[in-house]
Amino acid sequence: MDKEILIYSSYNCGYCDRAKKLLDEKKISYREINIQDEPSEREVMLKKANGRRTVPQIFIKDVHIGGFQELHKIVIEGNLENYLADG
Repeated sequence: MDKEILIYSSYNCGYCDRAKKLLDEKKISYREINIQDEPSEREVMLKKANGRRTVPQIFIKDVHIGGFQELHKIVIEGNLENYLADG
């Protein structure tokens, strides 16, 4: 399960912080790309997220989940493990 979750983030982003905290609490690792530190990644994010400009943009196994609210919903419904499962 190592680094199967990718979060595009930026500084001073409360929802980015909440998404990372949620995963940290569940002891699930993720890879973070801060688009302020790596501006060239903004275009990559826009393509992968169908033009969505806001952060966070979260991907699980290259599947676009959305932002914090979508991630939170998946966790609350108990489906995060399904997204991370092999297959």
